Amino acid sequence: MTDLIKNKSGGFVSLLHQKNGEIDFPKPFERDIFLFDTHVAGTTFITGIEELAPHLNINDKLDFFREPDNPHDSKAIVIRNSDGIEVGYVPQADNLIFSRLMDAGKLLFGRISAKEIRGKWLKLDIKVYLHE
Repeated sequence: MTDLIKNKSGGFVSLLHQKNGEIDFPKPFERDIFLFDTHVAGTTFITGIEELAPHLNINDKLDFFREPDNPHDSKAIVIRNSDGIEVGYVPQADNLIFSRLMDAGKLLFGRISAKEIRGKWLKLDIKVYLHE
């Protein structure tokens, strides 16, 4: 074993070392997989959405959280911005498969693809991704 550690020409330990001497452990393969285009539902029910709208920009990441105790929809997925402020929900028509994926431990998120203010209604189109 000491020969392996001292061997600078290609032993196991040398595979883990970078040139500066720090250990560089292999990182697991990660990627974001595009799943679906949809919109954010319920923005009209969010208090202060008019003040929040200027802070929501194209390509901003939106975090998804399951809300299984929601009285209107047991498959509800609430959408929050990076500051944790609620923006709305994944539409009920789209959340069946997404909620099952999340319940199985998968990490889903969205990115704003379009934004339009129509009076007091904020229309946010999003792309849904699976982080794997």
